[in-house]
Amino acid sequence: MPDSGRKTAAAGQDHIPSAGAEATAAVESATAAAAAESATAATAGPVTAVPAQATGPAAQAAARAAAPAAGPTAGAPASTAVRRTSLLVTLVLGGLTALPPLSMDMYLPALPEVTKALSSPAATVQLTLTACLAGMALGQLVVGPLSDKLGRRRPLLFGMVVYVLATAICALAPNAELLIAFRLLQGLAGAAGIVIARAVVRDMYDGVEMARFFSTLMLISGVAPVIAPVIGGQVLRLTDWRGIFYVLTGVGVVLTLVVWKWLHETLPQERRHTGGVGEALRTMKGLLADRVFTGYMITGGLAFAVLFAYISASPFVVQEIYGASAQTFSLLFGVNSVGLIVVGQINGKVLVGRVRLDKVLAFGLAVVTLAAVALLLMTSGVFGKVGLWPVAAGLFVLMSAMGLIMPSTNTQALMRTPHAAGSASALLGTTSFLVGAIASPLVGIAGETTAVPMAVVQLVCALLAVGCFVGLCRPWQRTSEA
Repeated sequence: MPDSGRKTAAAGQDHIPSAGAEATAAVESATAAAAAESATAATAGPVTAVPAQATGPAAQAAARAAAPAAGPTAGAPASTAVRRTSLLVTLVLGGLTALPPLSMDMYLPALPEVTKALSSPAATVQLTLTACLAGMALGQLVVGPLSDKLGRRRPLLFGMVVYVLATAICALAPNAELLIAFRLLQGLAGAAGIVIARAVVRDMYDGVEMARFFSTLMLISGVAPVIAPVIGGQVLRLTDWRGIFYVLTGVGVVLTLVVWKWLHETLPQERRHTGGVGEALRTMKGLLADRVFTGYMITGGLAFAVLFAYISASPFVVQEIYGASAQTFSLLFGVNSVGLIVVGQINGKVLVGRVRLDKVLAFGLAVVTLAAVALLLMTSGVFGKVGLWPVAAGLFVLMSAMGLIMPSTNTQALMRTPHAAGSASALLGTTSFLVGAIASPLVGIAGETTAVPMAVVQLVCALLAVGCFVGLCRPWQRTSEA
């Protein structure tokens, strides 16, 4: 079983961009391994179910062996190099996780314009979102196991190149059908960044440290939904919806170059899988046989469906039903994203390590469910005619609570799968995007004149997520077993 915490990263410093010496790597290994051990002891659930191995004595021995060579004065510059390395990897992975919200959210303000420009109904245009999501879901099933076999770097670079080409072709699509087709290809290629970013985090971190890193990634990737609709709205003031895809093409080119130059391999040769498709399928079957892993996977997927119901429906709800401009929609979307970022940082900096991840997850699910109930009551007319701002407040609460749910489900699931991070990440991502793709067309089933379908889909998915968490994860059982 792979080493836990930053010990994995330190043990493979030649695969991660770093200016530190070998002695620094060993000292960093010992320090981080000790932190991971204490954090693991404080957290129940899968953290204890899949314990980190070879972190205590091995890390201490490495530190003792490295101490004479490092010298008493080597600590300060070495720590600086490690911090620079960590920041660089964080920024690169943050860029990869920001790509999906950029691909989705920059395009959102243009949905009504695309409907008119391509002379297609709203339900058909919403399929451009569904196609991209479905592509990202299916692509992860291929890229995840492939990255366990070939390493993280090569599949990622190939996927990024195809993403750039598909996005450029989307800008030239003459009709909705061709746009849907190339949005599917865009999603298939973009899946590489999503699944491999999570796998790299699992290569490098463990336990509570992994939860904190996911929260940090949420800070970076959360900036994308804040600025993406704003950028999309401003692009629409200068050009038409095709200009948004040209901008996305440029972003893809820059990110591809950054990955090529700065993100080096994090999966050593000795930890790669050697089998073919059969072994990959057996690995995934084994992961799905783990009831608790499957529980967190489905819970996270249903929570993502709640989020994506908002993403898919909000352009029509805010602009068509409540008559707001594209710029107002962009502002409201950005404010909601700020709420998600702030709560995610509170989770990572304050709650993680002090409150069990399952308790944080349970609270987040409860808040989302209550917010969905409030939205359904407001949009169905129970409180009479309700304006934009009460509905916007309900959406803000719902979005913010996602900052508690998403890092917790990812961490709890990946903690159980250190032996197959790529495959596990693929299953997590595929489930989320497939469920989101199913939720997308349902929110527009009653047309563009009511927000009730959005609220119904959100409430149903939230209740199912709660039921899955209670019925499959059963956190109280693992607490009593710990």
